[in-house]
Amino acid sequence: MNMQEQLKHPFDPIVFNDTKTLILGSFPSIKSFDNAFYYAHPRNQFWKLLETVTGYPVNNRDQKIWLLKENGLGVWDMVAACERDNSLDTSLSNVTVNDIPALLEKYPSIKKLAFTGKKAQTLFEKHFGKLDIERVYLPSPSPAHAAMSFEEKAAKYKEALGISDER
Repeated sequence: MNMQEQLKHPFDPIVFNDTKTLILGSFPSIKSFDNAFYYAHPRNQFWKLLETVTGYPVNNRDQKIWLLKENGLGVWDMVAACERDNSLDTSLSNVTVNDIPALLEKYPSIKKLAFTGKKAQTLFEKHFGKLDIERVYLPSPSPAHAAMSFEEKAAKYKEALGISDER
């Protein structure tokens, strides 16, 4: 595949009528394209982090979707289409953003946005910075982001997503 062609986001957001927090990444990795699901690279820590902070298993796609539903979480990406050379956010160019305001209008239960990387947060602020909605930053779950331990990332996810120990 010529990576300089315009790539379109390959899957829909995972959002429910009672989603309270929308987790926004930048754009699916090449592995995620191959597997047609969010955060599919085996070394990406996203699902393992959510499993750690919620106690819900993430052994397959259905369990991952269940974890999101049960915890009031949704997942989408900032980028609707772009060009890239690899899976790193720094390689994204000619970016078209998703219509976040339209999604928020469709799902009024969403009261918080959580970004899994600086690129997603920067794109949001550039295009939709005037939106009045709570925003939190999550440490990148990418294996490339090794400055923080898994345990430190999990603690930040738990706090930012407002996940309590009471089940």
